[in-house]
Amino acid sequence: MKVYGIKNCNTVKKALDWLNSNHIAYDFHDFKKLGVDEATLQRWEKEVSWELLVNKKGTTWRGLTDEEKEAVNDRDSANKLMQEKTSVIKRPVIESPKGLILGFDEKVYQDKLK
Repeated sequence: MKVYGIKNCNTVKKALDWLNSNHIAYDFHDFKKLGVDEATLQRWEKEVSWELLVNKKGTTWRGLTDEEKEAVNDRDSANKLMQEKTSVIKRPVIESPKGLILGFDEKVYQDKLK
């Protein structure tokens, strides 16, 4: 299982704490240090839409200009933004045997990861 995120993100911290306390093994991929490639984004987009991957409630999105926000109108433009500003990706993204999980929801984790 692989967890993608940013170490100092509170939601990622909650998710990692939950995984650790439930003794669930994972590999961690830090967006800030390692980025994200097009192939990974396309793999995720086979399960969830780009609209769900772009976190429009986060500070990174809110910090974009109106012009930058309006330019994100399809998968290609969203993927370009997510590669340039990885902190705009909803976190964490978990690639699990039971499918892709976005964010932290303890009930979803119980259902899909235990």
